[in-house]
Amino acid sequence: MSDPRRAVVVGGGIAGTAAALGLRKAGCEVSVFEAYPDGAEDIGAFLTLASNGMRALAELGAGDAVTAVGFPLTSLRVLDARGAELAHAPLGEVTDPALRYRCLRRGELNAALRAEAVRRGIPLRHGARLVSLTDSPDGVTAGFADGTTATGGVLIGADGLNSTVRRLIAPGTRPGHAGQRVFYGYADSAPVTDGTGHITMVRGSEAAFGFAVSPAGETYWFARVAGGPLTARELARSEPDLWRDRLVSLLSKDCTPAAGIVAASTSVMVTNATETPLGTPWHTGRTLLIGDAAHAASPATGQGASMALEDAVILAKALRDSSGPRTAFALYDSCRRPRVEHNIIVSGGISRGTSIPGRPGAPVPSPRAEDDALHRQLAWDTDLAAAAGED
Repeated sequence: MSDPRRAVVVGGGIAGTAAALGLRKAGCEVSVFEAYPDGAEDIGAFLTLASNGMRALAELGAGDAVTAVGFPLTSLRVLDARGAELAHAPLGEVTDPALRYRCLRRGELNAALRAEAVRRGIPLRHGARLVSLTDSPDGVTAGFADGTTATGGVLIGADGLNSTVRRLIAPGTRPGHAGQRVFYGYADSAPVTDGTGHITMVRGSEAAFGFAVSPAGETYWFARVAGGPLTARELARSEPDLWRDRLVSLLSKDCTPAAGIVAASTSVMVTNATETPLGTPWHTGRTLLIGDAAHAASPATGQGASMALEDAVILAKALRDSSGPRTAFALYDSCRRPRVEHNIIVSGGISRGTSIPGRPGAPVPSPRAEDDALHRQLAWDTDLAAAAGED
C-alpha cells in the first residue's frame, strides 16, 4: 500500500507549486510534474494578488519570496466614462505591508514559487505530460506520455483550465464561456501621470478597463469586452496590431486614459473569459482537483490566483488534520466549495452584465467580520476540522 503522505502533484503552475509548498510543510513527501518543458506557458500575462492571497502565501512561508517581485497596490480609483473620479479608497489590508495587494507578472509569481520549492528540496519535473490515471484503494499512479509513472498516496490535479486530470475523473465536465473577451498588455510610455501604488478601474461605455503603473513607469492594463468566444485559431493569431487597433477604436468612444494606454502598448494579448460549471466533481478515490482545474472563474473579480493559494493551504491542512484521503478531501470540499463557487457566480454575473452593467471587476473589498472564518481556516496552527465546525 502506498504511503498516504506521499503526494503526486500534476501541474507546476501557481496552484500546483503552492500546493507542494503546503504539503511539504504539512510533512508530506511531494513531487511535482509539469507538462510544459519550462515556464514559457506563463510569459505575458499579469495578475493582482489580493490580501487573502498574500495571507495564504504568508501561511505557506512564501510571502517574502513573492514580495521580492512585482509592486504593491494600496488604493483603488474608479473613473466613469468621462474620466471623472467616482471613488478613491484604500485597498485590502493596507496597514500590513505583507498583506497588501500586489501586481506582478504571472511568470514572476511562478518563478518565485518554483524557486522556493527548489530551496525546500521539492522535486519538480518538466516535460511530464499526463496521459492516464490508475486510482485504487492502495494508491494512485500517474502515467506520462514518455512511458514513466509516479505513484503516491494522493494525486493532486493542479493542471489548469484544460485539466487532463479533470478530463480523466470527470469526463462530462467542460469549462464554458463567461460572456467576455479579455485583453491585456503593457505600455512603457503611456500618457498616464497618476503615479504608482494604486489600481484604476474605468467604467467604460463599451468595456471595463483597469490599469496600474509600476515604479519603473510601465503601465499594466486589462480590458474586458462583451462578446462570444474567440476560436482557437483566432486566439493563436500573433497580430498585436490588429487587436490593439480594434481595442483603441472601441475605447476612444470614452474620455478616459484607456485608449491612449492601449495605443502606446507594444504588447497586446487576448483570451476568452472562461468558467468551470458549478457542481464540478473535485475528487474521486485518492485524486483531487484544485485551482482552475476545479473552479476556474471569469477574471472579473481578480481572485483566480488568490483562490488557488488559499486552496494550497486548506488542502495541506485537510490532509494533515484528517485520518486519510477520503476524509481529507471531503473536509477540503466542505471548506472550499461555498467560497469558490460564490466567486464563480459573482464574477460570471459581472462578466455577463447581470450585476451592474459596465461595472469593472473591482477586487474583493477589505476583510470584514465574515472573513474571520477564512482566517481561521488559513491559520496554520488551527485544526481545520475544528475551524470548519465553528463556522
